[in-house]
Amino acid sequence: MATKSSHQKNTPARKNSPGRLQNPMRGCDIVVAALEREDVDVIFAYPGGASMELHQGLTRSKKIRTVLPRHEQGGVFAAIGYARATGKPGVCMATSGPGAMNLLTGIADAFMDSVPLVAITGQVPQHMIGRGAFQETDVFGMTLPIVKHSYLVTDINDIPRIVKEAFHIASTGRPGPVLIDIPKNIQQSYTQPVWPGKIELRGYRLPSQPDELALNEVVGLIENAKKPMIYCGGGVISAEASKELTQFAEKTGIHVATTIMGVGAIPEDHPLSLKWLGMHGTVYANNAVNEADLILAIGVRFDDRVCGKFEEFAKKQSSSISTSTLLKSIKTNSPTSRSMPISRRS
Repeated sequence: MATKSSHQKNTPARKNSPGRLQNPMRGCDIVVAALEREDVDVIFAYPGGASMELHQGLTRSKKIRTVLPRHEQGGVFAAIGYARATGKPGVCMATSGPGAMNLLTGIADAFMDSVPLVAITGQVPQHMIGRGAFQETDVFGMTLPIVKHSYLVTDINDIPRIVKEAFHIASTGRPGPVLIDIPKNIQQSYTQPVWPGKIELRGYRLPSQPDELALNEVVGLIENAKKPMIYCGGGVISAEASKELTQFAEKTGIHVATTIMGVGAIPEDHPLSLKWLGMHGTVYANNAVNEADLILAIGVRFDDRVCGKFEEFAKKQSSSISTSTLLKSIKTNSPTSRSMPISRRS
């Protein structure tokens, strides 16, 4: 999903509401004000020619602390660490060309590990895009496979909406990175910003809760299973559902194996914990999953480090509670919504 300042359906703030600033502002200052409205308190940013205006705007902020990394890649990974520690989207910034390219590894990491991240990049002026300008790189196109969404800002008036949408997309559903590429002339232009109210993104719908039929089916599978197993991962950590997972395991008496990303989802010294699964895991966890006739997969992506040969993984299982990534790799009888509350029925 990617747009070049595409107009989505929004509910703008009223003309006389506090959301509308009365004095024209530069694009760089609008970006900073929009970040402040999203409760950003730290940004990891390495300066460059195409992002210098944004850095100057940050010096005028009383709310945002700018952390200067020694390298753009260090900045994006610091933002990822911030997101993991706080649960809020991490924010990083780099200049165009080589600066933006140095963010790619971290953006890909956030995409694979479902970490909320907003990456802001400076870009050459609009009239120079596509002409091989100094330090021009199509970061918008190069990041398409590794972001939830990406924006190339072509209208200064779109900045408030784009920033608000970026944080909404990065932090909802399955979290992930969003890129905002801002040409230098947009940063230098002036306009009177209008801050959007409620955002309604066409085509972006969060998963709904499963219906009672799906829940009853899962309950029936658990009741009939002789050797069930819970296979959980980083999604449980991101959702802060460790307590619910542990309660669910204790009520059902089902043993739990975690991925490395899921370490901490259940205490490793818990009687029902089999610790890690996969090539880096314990022998007994792998044996238990291989012999299971029912696998409840919660917050996982069926990584090859866990599954090995997909066609050989857990061949005795009859069904699983799956995420959207399940159907890419593993055949299952009853995939259900990834938003299923694990503590609702037991």
